[in-house]
Amino acid sequence: MDIMGQTDIASFFTNPDDRFMEEALKEALKAHDLGEVPVGAVIVHEGRIIARAHNQVEMLNDATAHAEIIALTQASAALENWRLIDTTLYVTKEPCPMCAGAMVNARVSRLVYGVADTKYGAAGSVFDVADNPCLNHRIAVVGGVKEDRSRELLQSFFMKLRNKI
Repeated sequence: MDIMGQTDIASFFTNPDDRFMEEALKEALKAHDLGEVPVGAVIVHEGRIIARAHNQVEMLNDATAHAEIIALTQASAALENWRLIDTTLYVTKEPCPMCAGAMVNARVSRLVYGVADTKYGAAGSVFDVADNPCLNHRIAVVGGVKEDRSRELLQSFFMKLRNKI
């Protein structure tokens, strides 16, 4: 089986979370092919993708060039508004504190992620920036969508990286 695995056709057409996570996985594969940590993101507004991005930290030599941050910038440009109300951000790995904080600041309504990040996750795994009652905005969070595929992609990347060292 390849990294992308098999697509459940019925689910693809009936479940928008599955369909849009497939698009985020395509972005993650782009990052993988560039030697970046394979994380991909898309942002959806009114049923259509308005932003898509993948990690570019190494390529840009920029610690903030995470898929989510790049996608937030694109979505703000697409909507001509920094407030991303009524948007859903799909990302293959649970966002870190920086990305979750940016999502809260941008007023993203909903977050859907693939695999939890047990070291840096900020949408409920380690921290809960996304749904923190102390902040001015809270994001509805759904985790585990296409989790196995997201995990396989990350594990494959890090296994190849370790074998090079």
